[in-house]
Amino acid sequence: MRSVDVKSLFVILFAGLCCTAICASVEAESRPNIIFILADDMGYGDVQALNPASKIPTPNLNQLAAQGMTFTDAHTPSSVCTPTRYGVLTGRYCWRTRLKSGVLNGYGEPLIQDSRVTVAEALRTAGYQTGIVGKWHLGLGFAKEGKKFDFSKPVSNGPHTHGFDESFVIPASLDFPPYVFIKNGKITEYPGIEQNAQKFPAFLRKGERSADFVMENVLDDLLKQAQGYIQSKAKGDKPFFLYFPLTAPHKPVLPHPRYRGKTELGPYGDFVHQVDEIVGGVTKTVDEAGIAENTLIIYTSDNGSFMYRYEDGRKDHLQDESVQGYKGENHTANGEFRGTKADIWEAGHHVPFFARWKGQIDAGSQCNKTICLTDFFATAAELADVKLEEETAPDSFSLLPLMKGNDWSTPRAPVIHHSVAGMFSIRDGDWKLVLGNGSGGREAPRGKPFAKPYQLYNLSTDIAEEKNLADQNPELVKALEEKCLSIRDSGTSR
Repeated sequence: MRSVDVKSLFVILFAGLCCTAICASVEAESRPNIIFILADDMGYGDVQALNPASKIPTPNLNQLAAQGMTFTDAHTPSSVCTPTRYGVLTGRYCWRTRLKSGVLNGYGEPLIQDSRVTVAEALRTAGYQTGIVGKWHLGLGFAKEGKKFDFSKPVSNGPHTHGFDESFVIPASLDFPPYVFIKNGKITEYPGIEQNAQKFPAFLRKGERSADFVMENVLDDLLKQAQGYIQSKAKGDKPFFLYFPLTAPHKPVLPHPRYRGKTELGPYGDFVHQVDEIVGGVTKTVDEAGIAENTLIIYTSDNGSFMYRYEDGRKDHLQDESVQGYKGENHTANGEFRGTKADIWEAGHHVPFFARWKGQIDAGSQCNKTICLTDFFATAAELADVKLEEETAPDSFSLLPLMKGNDWSTPRAPVIHHSVAGMFSIRDGDWKLVLGNGSGGREAPRGKPFAKPYQLYNLSTDIAEEKNLADQNPELVKALEEKCLSIRDSGTSR
């Protein structure tokens, strides 16, 4: 054996240590922090960066768009809350579960099966710290004593059992009891107050509420928790994932007193403006922590706005704040899209989507590809260098190539949309086929799933879905229907 002197050995060892440190550094740099902000019911037309005619000040979202990429054709997998949240966390369409229509309430049975891998679990296996602050709405497993709920005991299911190291959540939408905060599976304060029902805009259902849960303060409470999480994790060596599902501008429309009257569009406008300020609180915290170059921030919404658009002479939200809608000349919460939240038409699921990663995503860039919020899982997995098993995130395709200005690395399957009543549509290129004869939601005619005549729209020339071309294109209708049913029945889009 050739002898090695001490000095040479030291040089070899030092070089090896340097290589290890460099490799680790490269690996760390390639695994960014991930913050996913999910607004609740914010429409495409609410954001000035997407709708210059909007009178609602959204400077922080405008800045987010200017500093990153705007996805102009982004869609939720469902036009209502629970199914979209399931899709975000599992990369799987919710209609593949027992929930075929509607949403859970605050006491709903857990929807995510223990065997279903979530994006938080996938990231945690890759060394990420994982946290959630905000609205859960996927079932929690409240303890029961006979037929009554026992709020003194921890919940048996929730984010803490599905991959999140730290969690601070409310059970469901802000209008659903029980009105409590749940931290790491435990209710922060016993709900000993009986909350009375209220009408729109301060819409609430009757139910239990804890003293530390004040509706007008909830957004501030959540922001404080989210900022604390970011500040704490920014000091560590491990990357972190923060899922920040907001509670607004979903009903009850209760902006904090300091925001009331800040816009020209009534309580709803004020509430949207407050949401924008919450987003600004997150971006400012990231920037001040010095982690902007290693943090991907995504902002989107779980479905479109619930605000109707009126074209007749009735009063609207400006004249009477109890009215849930605007005249078109005053505000178009869902832009030029047809319908509203819950519908299969574009207003139900065509949403804002911005992505900022300084130094990695070109500032002020746009992507016009059709994407779905289920794609978040595969995106996060690619960032963390996690290989997706065949049964994991079956309806998810990584957006990372698009964020880099390239095309899909794997061609994306057509996106399937789903309404509150269980009506399907399929989007393939410029074409959209609705497998039903109405909105499938709230706008008239509501129609029924799979009832004829179907609706076929060319969105490149008819984004408002005004001209049904199904009769003129029977072969295309048949082909798209077969594609939709094939994806539905196969269990996967990949």
